[in-house]
Amino acid sequence: MEKKLLAKKIYETAHLEGEFKLRSGKVSNEYFDKYLFESDPNLLSKIAEHLSQFIPNGTEVLAGLEMGGIPIATALSLKTGIPAVYVRKQAKEYGTCKLAEGINIENKNVCIVEDVVTTGGQIKISAEDLKQYGAKIEDVLCVIERDEAAKENLLDAGLTLHSLFTMEDLKKNL
Repeated sequence: MEKKLLAKKIYETAHLEGEFKLRSGKVSNEYFDKYLFESDPNLLSKIAEHLSQFIPNGTEVLAGLEMGGIPIATALSLKTGIPAVYVRKQAKEYGTCKLAEGINIENKNVCIVEDVVTTGGQIKISAEDLKQYGAKIEDVLCVIERDEAAKENLLDAGLTLHSLFTMEDLKKNL
């Protein structure tokens, strides 16, 4: 599937109209439900096909952030053969007490994977957490860069954001 058609399909699948209460408390007449494109195996496969081209050389582990980055990282792992870990917002307090579930990330080149990035705030927190476990992190992949401020915010933290689409890309392909 060509990239422009993929953008159109993602938007058509995830853009909803109605009345929605936003996290801010405001009410909107539209909503972008990213889980609708993440749960569609055909779209997810095509996303992985295109996004895999952005994986930096030398990446040893793909780190999917809870919760939206996990299906994207899994699809990329299946496409590329690069192992994935699943990163919690907080280490669990029982069992293995891990922050990153999966293979060992110590001394590995880890690329963070997220679905939609608005400010990059959680990515910065997770990157610092992963570095405490010995991960080497310089790059972040995302399907959709919602706000251009995210790229600058992450760059200030020493992270380079690689986006498959911006929200504007999705809208202009309608």
